Amino acid sequence: MSQSRRAIVAGLSAALLLSAGIVASPVQAQELKEVRIGFQKAGIFPAVKQRGTLEKALKSRGIQVKWVEFQFGPPILEAINTGNVDFGYAGDAPPIFAQAARANLLYVAAVPSAGYNQGIVVADNSPIRTLADLKGKKVGFAKGSSAHNTTVAALEKAGLAYTDIIPVTLGPADAVAAFAGGNIDAWAIWDPYLALAENGQVRVIAFSKDVQESNSFFLANKDFTTKHADIVALLNQTFAEEGKWAVDHRAEVATSLREATGVDKEATIRAVNRSQYAVTPVTDRIIATQQETADRFFKLGLIPKAVEVKEIVWKWTPGS
Repeated sequence: MSQSRRAIVAGLSAALLLSAGIVASPVQAQELKEVRIGFQKAGIFPAVKQRGTLEKALKSRGIQVKWVEFQFGPPILEAINTGNVDFGYAGDAPPIFAQAARANLLYVAAVPSAGYNQGIVVADNSPIRTLADLKGKKVGFAKGSSAHNTTVAALEKAGLAYTDIIPVTLGPADAVAAFAGGNIDAWAIWDPYLALAENGQVRVIAFSKDVQESNSFFLANKDFTTKHADIVALLNQTFAEEGKWAVDHRAEVATSLREATGVDKEATIRAVNRSQYAVTPVTDRIIATQQETADRFFKLGLIPKAVEVKEIVWKWTPGS
């Protein structure tokens, strides 16, 4: 393994070791004393955690915040479904897979992306130059993640079928070693892991913006939302205000993220500078985009049944 690839492994592995899939106890039918937030290294959640903003917003109500960290979106949504986490953040594909499995959750807000925080990378010396060159190659991605959607959309863009590649489904931790060891030819991944990979000798053959319209989402347990709609609205509003602050304070966001995650400084700055932080209601256009993704997955047989995205969208009115 080359020195540069060892550096990629070291940096990514260090970041992943800080993740812990800790699960709290299910929500109880009593006065709310604690809100459990599922988060990952992607997005603004780690910075908000570091800044203590949610804690300040909920203190007057006597509610504490428990942050529960996961490697990526699907485990967060499973925890929301089972009532072990109340509220969380994930990309576009996880809630589609969750809805197809009849998960007890709702979309409660959206975070539109410029499409630079996720992409497909290959080694710098790889013969793969275009998306069409993925034919017959081993492509790694986390099953049910937003990277899964980017992979599928990229193949569609290149005129390739899903069967034209060899899918290798790996969580970020396993994908780090597989990519660095040459056991997969290409890797679909999101920030900060994408930004960390870019510290080494890799090429991005496509960002998500090149193949799809990207959105991420805030999701909440359906029962929790029904009982505590005011708290869900407050969470959305607090994250929205933090998002507005972040746009004009990217250096401070990067510092908070680095303190919270331990991710390499250069990679953190790169990820922050290309991130969008606006939090919005789930609009009709966003629903339509998400529905296209759901239909794509069903057509390929990747989810067991067709889903109607709009059926699990909760209406949030900012300022309410």
